[in-house]
Amino acid sequence: MVSNRMLCLIAAGAFALATYGQSSLRMAPIPGDPLEIVTGQIQVMDSAASREAMVQLLARARNSYAFQSAGRGYDLKVAFTVNSGGQTEYDGQWEMEDRFDPQQGLRWTAKAAAGYTTTQISSKQMYYREGTANVIPLRLHEARAALFNPIPPGNFDQDLIRTSTAKLNGIQVTCVLISSLGNTATSAPGRRWEETEECIDPQSGLLQVHSQVPGRYYAYEYSNAPQLGSHVLPRKVIVTEAGKTVSEIDVKSLTDLPAMDSSLFIPTPEMKASGPAIAMAGAQKISRFVGQGPFPSGAMAQPVCVFGLVTPSGQLVEGHSLQPSDPNSQAAVEDAKRMNFSSPSLGARPHQHFVFVIEKFVSTR
Repeated sequence: MVSNRMLCLIAAGAFALATYGQSSLRMAPIPGDPLEIVTGQIQVMDSAASREAMVQLLARARNSYAFQSAGRGYDLKVAFTVNSGGQTEYDGQWEMEDRFDPQQGLRWTAKAAAGYTTTQISSKQMYYREGTANVIPLRLHEARAALFNPIPPGNFDQDLIRTSTAKLNGIQVTCVLISSLGNTATSAPGRRWEETEECIDPQSGLLQVHSQVPGRYYAYEYSNAPQLGSHVLPRKVIVTEAGKTVSEIDVKSLTDLPAMDSSLFIPTPEMKASGPAIAMAGAQKISRFVGQGPFPSGAMAQPVCVFGLVTPSGQLVEGHSLQPSDPNSQAAVEDAKRMNFSSPSLGARPHQHFVFVIEKFVSTR
């Protein structure tokens, strides 16, 4: 499962503004995208009641995916297809299966036609794995995040929350825009580069679009959606980057299983010898300026988002730009790869996590 721990580091951008007096910089608008539907009136949630309403909406949507909290055993089968054009590893067909028993634990497996395989067991606070590699590839981590933890919990008491209503596929949705408290609480229209966006159907409480940074989106479809008690999974999740579908996740079946063979949750000697399985943590978001300030008053900052996976050793892998047509795209990726992502351990287990580096290039012309 994806860890509920959310890593967030936006202070770099705020520090640059404070240090170099760059509050007069203009920020380029985010790129247009079919799933970037926040174009209308924006409201700042600046009262306790309005903030609580949005927090409850987010909690309702998140709870739909918390299948293990149902206290029932299940067998979930998923297939997904990756088409990243070689920007990430293991393009092609994937299969994944989760078997969960509330008394015994979770066993999940995944395999890619390109050759990757893994089997993982979490049982009685012990975590085991075996397979072709220690690190879980970005697109597999992504598929599990999309299905089991699409809305990471945040520190909403300290976050800036803005909202807007929009239409998506004929239904009205509420889009919640979340960023750090250091951002200006204005109702200026349009999403900001640092804002995470969650668009939810307020009637059903189901998540429709999730986007942690501009240029990357999960779109959820619920036709004939599988259910376990009050919990609902999407039938399909489409992952897009820069308007291109890079992964299509299909939930094939969800079967209620009252009991399972206990042998499924017994680790092999090889699993025990290989050490604890890597934990999949949340996402780290870093916003920073490229180059030294101060910058001229009124200069334009053009951000480029770099998305990748940070391994337990602190290495950025599978990093690529979410604005590939931007002239600074390659420079942004190269700059992000030079960063040191080493961080303290989240516990006894090694962990990996997504990273979004928002590189801001300032034009002085």
